[in-house]
Amino acid sequence: MAFFALSRIQPLALLSATDLAAGYDRLLEENRHLRRAVTSHAVIDQAIGAVVALGQIAPEEAWRALRDVSQRTNVKLRTVAEHVLGYVQGGTLPEPERIELAKAIVRYRRCGGRPAPLGDGLPAPAAPGGAAPPAGDAREDGGAESGAPRRATTPTGPRPGPARPASGGERGAAEPRR
Repeated sequence: MAFFALSRIQPLALLSATDLAAGYDRLLEENRHLRRAVTSHAVIDQAIGAVVALGQIAPEEAWRALRDVSQRTNVKLRTVAEHVLGYVQGGTLPEPERIELAKAIVRYRRCGGRPAPLGDGLPAPAAPGGAAPPAGDAREDGGAESGAPRRATTPTGPRPGPARPASGGERGAAEPRR
């Protein structure tokens, strides 16, 4: 038995049941691949967010760091992302991936103009019942334990522009702001 079906190559082609079944199987396989890609994308996006929080780097640099870890350890990006998500939830990160992730965070933190971290660049994962020490730990920046005054941090956002006059007109230098 033959069926008429639309084909990309030929507008109306006479296809057999075998041809239709093969096309159906191809579409099912493509659908499986697309579903896996969507799932992988979500896992990778979550891992990018985790690396942003761990390394205090921009999302673009976190993406590059994950990609570097994948390439340097010869582990699929999705698998690296799953390991990172497990790590931030209190699990362990395989040693080669942990080392490469620490190197990548240090590398991209330097590119972003931030100082390199102490140690390997990765804080300990948060304990299930407690919180990890804050990123600006007193040991790093001369806090109360060291006896040295705390250093002022510079803001990383955009700098404010010059003051604009109020809508009612220009203010003089002697008139205070309210």
